[in-house]
Amino acid sequence: MLPLSSSSTLPEFTVTELSLALKKVVETGFARVRVRGEISGLKRHTSGHVYFALKDTDSVLDAVCWRGSFAGLSLTPQEGMDVIAMGRLTTYPGRSKYQIVVEGMELAGEGALLKLLEERKRKLATEGLFDEGRKKKIPFLPDLIGIVTSPTGAVIQDMLHRLSDRFPVHVLLWPVAVQGEGASNQIAAAIKGFNLLPQKPDVLIVARGGGSLEDLWAFNEENVVRAVAESHIPVISAVGHETDVTLIDFVADKRAPTPTAAAEFVVPVRSQLAQTLAHYGLQLSSRFGHVLSLYESRLEALRRGLPPLGVWVDEHLQRLDDLSERLMNAQVRLVQQQTVSFDHLIHRLQPALTNILQKANHQFENISQLLESYSYTRTLERGFSYVTGPDEALIASKSQTNPHQKIKIHFYDGGVSAEILEVS
Repeated sequence: MLPLSSSSTLPEFTVTELSLALKKVVETGFARVRVRGEISGLKRHTSGHVYFALKDTDSVLDAVCWRGSFAGLSLTPQEGMDVIAMGRLTTYPGRSKYQIVVEGMELAGEGALLKLLEERKRKLATEGLFDEGRKKKIPFLPDLIGIVTSPTGAVIQDMLHRLSDRFPVHVLLWPVAVQGEGASNQIAAAIKGFNLLPQKPDVLIVARGGGSLEDLWAFNEENVVRAVAESHIPVISAVGHETDVTLIDFVADKRAPTPTAAAEFVVPVRSQLAQTLAHYGLQLSSRFGHVLSLYESRLEALRRGLPPLGVWVDEHLQRLDDLSERLMNAQVRLVQQQTVSFDHLIHRLQPALTNILQKANHQFENISQLLESYSYTRTLERGFSYVTGPDEALIASKSQTNPHQKIKIHFYDGGVSAEILEVS
C-alpha cells in the first residue's frame, strides 16, 4: 500500500471515467479473440439478442450475441455445447463486468461435432426425412443435369470430363461455397433455386471433394438437409470420399461414394448402350423369326388337314343350287296361297260394302228431311216474317228502331218497304 501521505498525488477518476478507461484498454488489447468454452445459461431475449456464458473447469466468461450476428451463425448455440466463439472483448460498465461480443461460432473439436451430428441425425430421422418410401427414382438418361458445387477445383472438372466420356448431356452448374461460413446457406439456396427454374433439370448432383469432418460440416446443416428433402427434383449426394458420411447422404434419393461416381451413375456409357440396343435388336429379330416359322408350320399342318379346295367349293355350289331351287318353289306356293286368300276376302267384302252404303244413304235422307223442316223458309210459310234496316241488317228488337226509320218486312214470298211512324 502507498503511504497515506503520497495518496494525494494519485490521479482522481470518477467511476464512469475509470470504467471507460478500462473499456478502452480491454477493447484495444483484445480487439479480436477466439475463446473455447462450454455454453451455459443460454437465454434468448425478446429483442432477439442471445445471452450466455462460456465456461471451463476454472473460469466463466459472459457472452452476448446481437440479433443480427445470431442470424448469421453457422450453427445454433445449445446449452452444454463445446464451442469456439469468435468476437471482441468489451466491458459492461453498468455491472463492472467484461464480456465477449460473439460474431461467429463453431464447434470445438471432432468429439463435439460428432455429438451434434448424432443428435441432429436422430431428430431428422424421427421426422421421417430419411424414410426410403419418400425417395424419388433417378431418371435413366436425363436431358439436363444440375450440379451444386464449387466452380473451381478438380471436382467439377472431373465430373464434366466423365460425363463427356460416357454420354454427353447438358449440364447446368450452380456455383456455391462448399465449406466455411455461409456455405450451407448457399447450398440450400442453390437446391431451392433449381426447383424454381422454368426448365428444371431432370436430376441434381450435390458434390464436394473429401475433407475433415469440419470441412464437410456444411452438408450436415439442417437447412441443407431440409432443402434436399423438399426438392421435387431427384437429388444425388456426392460429398467426400467413400468413407465420408454426411446427413444429406441419408436424405438424398441416391448416394454416390464420390463426385466422379455420381457422374458415372447418372448416365450410361453411350457405346455400351448402343451395343446393348443392337444386341436386343438381334434377339428380337431372332425370336420374331422363330415365332413366324412356328406359325408357318402350324398353318401348313392345318392346310394338310383340309379337303382340296376345288372339291370343297363344288360341294358348296351344289348345296347352294339346291337351296335356290327350294326357295323358288316356296315363293310360288306362297303367291298361290296369297291369291286364293285374296279372292276369298273380295267375295266376302262385296256384300258388306253394299250393306254399309245402304245404311249411309238412309241416314243421309233422314238428316236432309230434318234440316228441311227446320229451315227458316218453312217458318215464314207458317205466317212469320222478319225485319231489316236500310243496310239489310236484321232488326230483332224495338230498341234498334227510331221514328221515321225506313225498314223492310220480309214474307215467305217476298218483301215490302215501310216506314216507322212512332216507337211506343
